[in-house]
This record gives sequence, C-alpha cells and structure tokens, in this order.
Amino acid sequence: MATSSKRALWKGAISFGLVHIPIALHSATEDQGLDFDWLDKRSMDPVGYKRVNKATGKEISKENIVKGIEYEDGQYVVLSPDEIAAAYPRTTQTVEIEAFVPIADIPFVYLERPYYVSPVNKGSKVYALLREVLRKSGKVGLSKVVIQTKQHLALLMPCGPALILNLLRWGDEVRPWDALNLPPVGVKANGLTDKEMAMGEQLIEDMSGSWQPDQFTDSFKEQILQLVKEKIDAGETESVSEPEAMEEETGGAKILDLTEMLRRSLGRKSSGDGSAPSKSRAAGAKDETPSSTRKSGGSGRSAAARKAADKGAGARKASTGKAAAGKAATGKASTGKVSTGKASTSKTAAKKAAVKKAAPAGKGAGSRKAA
Repeated sequence: MATSSKRALWKGAISFGLVHIPIALHSATEDQGLDFDWLDKRSMDPVGYKRVNKATGKEISKENIVKGIEYEDGQYVVLSPDEIAAAYPRTTQTVEIEAFVPIADIPFVYLERPYYVSPVNKGSKVYALLREVLRKSGKVGLSKVVIQTKQHLALLMPCGPALILNLLRWGDEVRPWDALNLPPVGVKANGLTDKEMAMGEQLIEDMSGSWQPDQFTDSFKEQILQLVKEKIDAGETESVSEPEAMEEETGGAKILDLTEMLRRSLGRKSSGDGSAPSKSRAAGAKDETPSSTRKSGGSGRSAAARKAADKGAGARKASTGKAAAGKAATGKASTGKVSTGKASTSKTAAKKAAVKKAAPAGKGAGSRKAA
C-alpha cells in the first residue's frame, strides 16, 4: 500500500450557503506502475524526444511552436498565449457546493481522481458537522473547483473519518451505453425464475467477504520486479550515464570555431595569391605556419616561439617581442570558446590570416598551442 502524505496540494475552503470551512487537499492515490526507460541497445544511452516538424523531419525550437485547434480535417484555428490565458477560469480557492444529490444517482463511470480533504486552522468542528450530515442523509455535494488553471466538477462525500473530494468527468466525456446490446432491467423483463435468482444469490453469498485491498496484487509487476532482482544478483546489469544537458541556442554572441575560420581564410588566401595554405590537424595537432608569415623578418625567433608553444610551456619567458605568442600559449586568447574544445589557435593568428597580413618581426607565428 502507498504511504500517506501530509503535504497539501491545494488550500482553500468549502463554501455553501453561509458555511465556510477552511480545508487542504491531499493526494489520495500514488502511481505504483513500472517505468520502463528506453535505451539505445548499441550504447546503453538514454533515448529522448525532440520537437520535430512532421513535414520536414527537422527539429524546431519551442519559440517557433504555436497552439492550434483543429475544427475540420487539416483546418486549424491558431490561438495566442494571451488568448488562451484569458480563457482560464478565475481562481477562487473555493470548493463551491452547488447541490446535494443522493450518492446512488452518480454512476461510478464519472469518478476520476480522489483527494483527501482535511480541515485547517479552526475548521475541525464544522468539518465534522458536514461529514456526519452527509453520512446520515446518504447524499453528496456536487461542486466546482479550480485546481491550478483547470476547472473541475467534483463530488464531496464522507468516507470513514475523512471527506473525499473526487473529481468527476464532465458529461460530454462519458460515452452513453445506448448503442450497446444490453438486456432490459428487471427480473420479469428477462424471464428470470425464483430458483435462478436464489441460486445466484447463494453463489454470491458463498463468495462474499470484507474489502481487503492488500489481498489483491499486480502479478505482472511482481514477476518483473522478481526478474530484476535475479538479474541484479547475477550481475547482469548495464551502466547508463545521463548525457550532459545541451544548451539551447540563445540570442547571445555566437561561438565560432577559429580553426575552421583559419582554414577558410587560408584557403581564400591561397586562391588569391597562389601561396599554399597551411595544414591543420584535428584534435589539437600542430599547425604549420603559412608561407607568407615565414617570409617576414625574425624567422629564427618565430621558430623558437612555435617550438615553445607546441611543448605547452608558453612564451611567457620570451622577450617582449614574443608577447603575442605568450598569450596564445597560456590560453588567454579566445580559443577557449572554440566549439570543439580541443583545437587552440590565437586571436592574433586568426586576424592576421583573415586580413592577409604578414606577421611583423619579433612576433612570429608561435601563437599556436597543441591541445
């Protein structure tokens, strides 16, 4: 049996006539069903869902989703969030009883979801009065209540020491039984004899007993849980790691892959002046310096800076003329925002390659760093 909870889901009051009873609603049920998660059998990664345009198959962002009501096949009326919000019922935090009816008049098919009702503050005496009067009269209170933003039809009835607020289905949500081939109501209308009735009553009497919900269990759930336990004991388990949450694109600054920018820039330079572009390896491999850069003065000093950067020592120990290489080696350049997170190339080198300028003497191409 599920454990009880004191946590209130809703607080308000029962109101009828001049009577006002402060109350709180508590969940009376708990879902105990099995939860089967979807996993990719090739990698044991969790399987999730995306918002996909059914016509194109492409994923779309929530900003591009609107809500519509289909009034004919393929024809929709689109409603804005403001229009939908304006239709929400006014929240009163009140269970407004509109009528009292015999409990036998409410078919069980209308019952949907029960809540326990408890008195709060100093409402215990009037709460008990309503409970006992309903029990003695055999009637229940039909009411309307707004929970969150949804309006419900509800039935207020006594059950043991508690009052139960059971949400009901609206009339248009229950299908009639008129189309079913059902026998007529009554003994004589069905031609039932006294002997047949007596035998039926005796069979029911022999099988009668008290209501013990713990005697009835879900055999499927029990068998699955037993199978899970056996597999755990045998070590037949799989490790599943939740992937890191993907950050949704925002309107902020776009993070660019500087390695890709360099490759494109050098490609354009090659097609413009005939010089060969530099070779770039993925995952932080050492880039060769463009030929136009090597042609500039101070070639010996540039080679030393490249060597220092490749070894990861940085160029902070170099002279003032190597300051640009030092910044790249210590990761102060904007390469920390490279989308791959592995290749590291300085702002200085990217800018120089993009505008097709040769590096000045003393500031060679030692601004690359192996990841």
